[in-house]
Amino acid sequence: MKIKLRENIIEFQDDMTLLAIAKSISDSFAKTVIAAKVDGTLMDLNTKLKKDAEVEFITFKTEEGRRIYRHSAAHILAQAVKRIFPTVRVAIGPAIENGFYYDFDFRTNITQDDLVTIEKEMIKIIKEDIPIIREPKSRKEALKFFFDYQESYKIELINELPADAQITVYRQGDFVDLCKGPHVPSTGYIKAVKLTSLTGAYWRGDEQNKMLTRIYGTAFDKKTDLEAYLLQLAEAKMRDHNKLGRELGYFMTDECIGQGLPLLMPKGAKLFKILNRFIEDEEEKRGYLLTKTPFMAKSKLYKMSGHWEHYKDGMFIIGDPEKDAEVFALRPMTCPFQYTIYNNGLKSYRDLPIRYGETSSLFRNESSGEMHGLIRVRQFTISEGHIICMPSQLESEFKGCLDLAQYVLNCLGLLEDVSFRFSRWDEKDNAKYINDPVAWEYAEGEMKKILDNIGLKYTESIGDAAFYGPKLDIQIKNVHGKEDTLITIQIDMFLSERFDMSYIDENGDKIRPYIIHRTSLGCYERTMALLIEKYKGAMPLWFAPDQILVMSLTDRTADYVAAIAEILRKSGFRVKTDTRNEKIGYKIREGQIEKIPYMLILGDKEKNDNMLSVRSRSSGDLGTMTLEEFVTKLNKEIDEKVCK
Repeated sequence: MKIKLRENIIEFQDDMTLLAIAKSISDSFAKTVIAAKVDGTLMDLNTKLKKDAEVEFITFKTEEGRRIYRHSAAHILAQAVKRIFPTVRVAIGPAIENGFYYDFDFRTNITQDDLVTIEKEMIKIIKEDIPIIREPKSRKEALKFFFDYQESYKIELINELPADAQITVYRQGDFVDLCKGPHVPSTGYIKAVKLTSLTGAYWRGDEQNKMLTRIYGTAFDKKTDLEAYLLQLAEAKMRDHNKLGRELGYFMTDECIGQGLPLLMPKGAKLFKILNRFIEDEEEKRGYLLTKTPFMAKSKLYKMSGHWEHYKDGMFIIGDPEKDAEVFALRPMTCPFQYTIYNNGLKSYRDLPIRYGETSSLFRNESSGEMHGLIRVRQFTISEGHIICMPSQLESEFKGCLDLAQYVLNCLGLLEDVSFRFSRWDEKDNAKYINDPVAWEYAEGEMKKILDNIGLKYTESIGDAAFYGPKLDIQIKNVHGKEDTLITIQIDMFLSERFDMSYIDENGDKIRPYIIHRTSLGCYERTMALLIEKYKGAMPLWFAPDQILVMSLTDRTADYVAAIAEILRKSGFRVKTDTRNEKIGYKIREGQIEKIPYMLILGDKEKNDNMLSVRSRSSGDLGTMTLEEFVTKLNKEIDEKVCK
């Protein structure tokens, strides 16, 4: 038997396993191998080769290798849980980015303390070095097997497979799981494992199904890499806006109000206001016209736009569409409202482009399992805008939108953290989109041409377009590595037709305009969450909710504190004062906990000399300076929008 391996043709005996072939190359090489691709198909190392083939060995260094490794660790988790809790029913356990999880249906609730016991059992199973064996089964055999063991979730999955599907299970000692594989050859291949968290999850992500218990974990091929990852995880938890934002008083939630409906507290409301003014002022400089539109509209409007057909499940509907003649819905986006404004009066080519901008509160019926702090909510605010332009203006206007988005991200210190995604339609999923392949081909071609002309580095994603057009999505990850869209710029080739939008060109002809949907900041709530995480709550001076804390060293200087604070407020700074009869060290520590950029400590000497003793959050004691020097220093930092 001959195999092609790394461009070399090597002869081996017939019926050798892939693992034996790896060992024949070298024992040290075999120890790094997890699985193999045979003529492009992933296979277990225990597979015997019976014919000539092209073989690629897979290691932990590859994404495929890490997925196989961690999926095998998920099976070990399930086996450990079944040993400790024999009556548990197992659901699914996939590998995910940086780890794995497994969903269980426990008869009694388990706690975080149980994870320690489960992890110890996993380590025991790893030390037992149990072979992991693939077993093909007929549909009848698989159903009988899992019926005998009362594994109802596995039975449900089997029943959904095509009648001619090849069904396989993987056996490791006393545990058997429905799985297509591949897996590592034995449990001893897993070198370092850690269970990280415990949460609830609906079966198959559907709120109508039972809530299961999800156990998360991770696995690495080196203990040192696991330790480094756990340190990174601990840092992420410290930065998590859902914890830090509450502790610092940016936002809160209340079960009486509802999930996904955060309340911005004074500090959070102040940050929102700063960002909002910054965006609206910048958009005005760039020629945007401000609009203010209703939070709801009749279903008739959404039927015109196509949202009723393509997005109704994500909307909050007021009234019963089956019974009521007049049904309203809270707006999930502002597009049709601004189109209605455009249609108020005849437009000439001389009027274009028209750039509408609005700070829009929107409402989307996200599933409860998706809610997370300020990252994903049901009511949110975006800097939404629409540019109505002629075809000849499309490229320059698109570039202007991208320039604005990049400017905003740079000012916030987020530009270095984002990536760009060209989101295209999926022609095989016609129900999801306005079905006009010719228009889609043209719109996507125009966007690709623009992106390439700009020289932007981007990835492409099929199936992530809006239902009415392709988009450039500006993507960003939170501290836990989950990626979300922060800003979008979209080309719309359809809705001007639906809303009968037009302009009169230089020849007197009535022409359909092009539309660019865009945000310059995106969701304010999500941006605030990302800023809290990036800066650990220590916001840069220019958008810090509280910029200066003025403190008295003694009761005798309380009046000096009040006078300095008043001058600074009139100069446009956000100032807090502390004249309590407390030790100055205690006051400074509280200011540090609140992460205020600058503190002024005013004692008798400062009052008598008409000076300020200045302390910086980042640099510590800066010594004394005059009020004029201090104001000049801060104004320079704010004008330059320094992010530190």
